[in-house]
Amino acid sequence: MPHTNTPLSESPPPFTATPPPRLLEQVRDAIRLRHYSLRTEQAYLDWIKRFILFHHERHPKDMGAAEVEQFLSHLAVEGKVAASTQNQALSALLFLYKQVLDIDLPWMNDITRAKKPQRLPVVLTVEEVRRVLARMDGQHGLMAELLYGAGLRLLECARLRVKDVDFGYRQITVRDGKGEEDRMTMLPQTVIEPLRMHLEKVRLIHEHDVEEGFGEVYLPYTLARKYPNAAREWGWQYVFPARDRSVDLRSGMTRRHHVDEQSLQRAMKKAVRAAGLTKPASCHTLRHSFATHLLQSGSDIRTVQELLGHKDVSTTMIYTHVLNRGGQGVVSPLDRM
Repeated sequence: MPHTNTPLSESPPPFTATPPPRLLEQVRDAIRLRHYSLRTEQAYLDWIKRFILFHHERHPKDMGAAEVEQFLSHLAVEGKVAASTQNQALSALLFLYKQVLDIDLPWMNDITRAKKPQRLPVVLTVEEVRRVLARMDGQHGLMAELLYGAGLRLLECARLRVKDVDFGYRQITVRDGKGEEDRMTMLPQTVIEPLRMHLEKVRLIHEHDVEEGFGEVYLPYTLARKYPNAAREWGWQYVFPARDRSVDLRSGMTRRHHVDEQSLQRAMKKAVRAAGLTKPASCHTLRHSFATHLLQSGSDIRTVQELLGHKDVSTTMIYTHVLNRGGQGVVSPLDRM
């Protein structure tokens, strides 16, 4: 019999299984596995927590169609939330059941999504745009000019990287736009020199960060592992960086993130008020105005569709209604007198 130092009277230590991760941790892991944005992660976690608390902390596995519909009805009737908000809550619960709990329940697909009201977008005239832009300066003014001059969405502008601005061909590559698709749009001649000067200042900030042992920027998906040195490269830096470095909520690393888009929203609101406009114009209004003014000047609707990144031309068609070009282009009888 082989010699052992363990007395026969001693039993081996009991096996302790690692407890499974909590539900919300499972949701977070599933979201990050699919490379969803931090905003989506925060929104989905919030809706799932609210759903559980609404039903007195019952586990979702013990609930079904009745509980989901009851929660959504409560949001609409008591909470008076918008259709888009109610649909976001439904998307979060669909993700929970299908992707996390691995429960494919047919009734989830049968739940009717709230219908969004069809409203025409707010559009400014060329003169109104000029008045608003004249009251914005610095980084915010440059960003606003790109929203209008290139048709960028707010976050597309905030997340713009240095390498995606092509001064030679006068074009901007929008990476991972809505629907995670790339597209090309124009770089207005008017902003080229101001943008060059702006990037010179940004480069000095980046070089200073590197000297202090920082200078890394967030890289999407697995690029950080595939190209470990890319995060410090100039081309990957944000065109519009934040004023201060901050801690990344996911990695815990100290980085310089892109500018807070809410600061541009506040600057836009202030400029609209200073311009004396009564229209409820926002940053997205500049994108709407970009599309409308292109169509007004005779640009092909398919070209405008590509510049905006719309999957379906019917989405772009809404701007023809703003121009009163829809249908038969009816003219008021008063204008015929």
